[in-house]
Amino acid sequence: MEINPIILSIPIYFILIFGEWIYDSVRNKGWYRLNDAIGNIGCGITEQVTGVMVKVATVALYTFFYNEYRMFDVPHTWYFAVLLFIGVDFFYYWAHRMSHEINLFWLGHVVHHQSEDYNFSVALRQGALQKIFTAPFYIPLALMGFDPYWFLFIGAFSTLYQFWIHTEAIDKMGWFEYIFNTPSHHRVHHGRNPKYIDKNHGGTFIIFDRIFGTFQQEEEHPDYGITVQLSSFNPIRAHLKPFFDLSRELGNARSTSDFMKILFGKPGSIKHQVQASNFSKYRIPLSRSINIYVAFQFLLLLVGIAIFLFNYVIFTKVFIFLLVVLILLNMYLIGRVLDGDLRILKSELTRHCINVVGLSAIVLFMGSPLMLTLAGALVYLILSAGLMLGFLRNVSSYRTTLDF
Repeated sequence: MEINPIILSIPIYFILIFGEWIYDSVRNKGWYRLNDAIGNIGCGITEQVTGVMVKVATVALYTFFYNEYRMFDVPHTWYFAVLLFIGVDFFYYWAHRMSHEINLFWLGHVVHHQSEDYNFSVALRQGALQKIFTAPFYIPLALMGFDPYWFLFIGAFSTLYQFWIHTEAIDKMGWFEYIFNTPSHHRVHHGRNPKYIDKNHGGTFIIFDRIFGTFQQEEEHPDYGITVQLSSFNPIRAHLKPFFDLSRELGNARSTSDFMKILFGKPGSIKHQVQASNFSKYRIPLSRSINIYVAFQFLLLLVGIAIFLFNYVIFTKVFIFLLVVLILLNMYLIGRVLDGDLRILKSELTRHCINVVGLSAIVLFMGSPLMLTLAGALVYLILSAGLMLGFLRNVSSYRTTLDF
């Protein structure tokens, strides 16, 4: 069974996130907020579990052009591997740049920029539909004759490189910054300061930004986030709200020309954009008991998701679809808790019961003994119920309504 290197790297990601969080806590840097970090990771989970289905379409597109229209058969040698790595980064630059300069493509990428913090967890915050918008940019590599497996493998390592640059713990890096993308360069990219917007689009290399005029040195400290504040830690809302916003703008278009300008214009052209200087960070204070409750629930969910991602190839398509729906439902309901909605507390017990059924189905499908499965389900319910009692006693400061 072939495993994506990105999936294999998940334990390393979480070790680094935990280490950065410990450093942040000891030094009191203020880099991490639990609800924001969970929201970031939740977006990454949404991207990975839906990617089980999305990846089929994007890989099929590349494979089709490779099989039908390739001009050469590129050999698997180290120098062609280096050439492909550079080629992947070149087309990534243009895919990434267009994702910032065209509203339609921005829908797939905006999720990555919504966080108002900047730490390793932000690297995992990815849009579920981003690959659909960016996949066509890599077709030239298929036409040149780089086979799909090689492209996916080397492309995955390009993605892995970009994890470590999402941190404030590393300062400028001297000569290295003239060629490669670094934390300093990428902090600029995530800034909503006017001088930082739409700068530093490179993945591994920064040279394409220098060549094509989109490079910006880090000067003042970036103000992270986007110019249309999400005001939510909910991963599902993070994905859906940009579509609702763009749909509303398209619905107000008075002509075909206006419609096309909105759809293919720059994100800054949408009327309800405001200046970054008007923003303060979105905050929802959480009590200690709520932190423990949400962290426990999220960790349990991560275990189930890890089992799914490492074993989904043995499941039927219908089973995969149902599990993806179950995971997304959990992401949405946990997000409501993070955003402080009292109404959602009534559905928590229902969510736990659904999870017991869903996770038990997975474990039984994989051949676990029935009694062991039932014992695990019982432990899950008891622990969740106990934490809920503490949770329900500490909701007085919560908001009672949300817009979405």
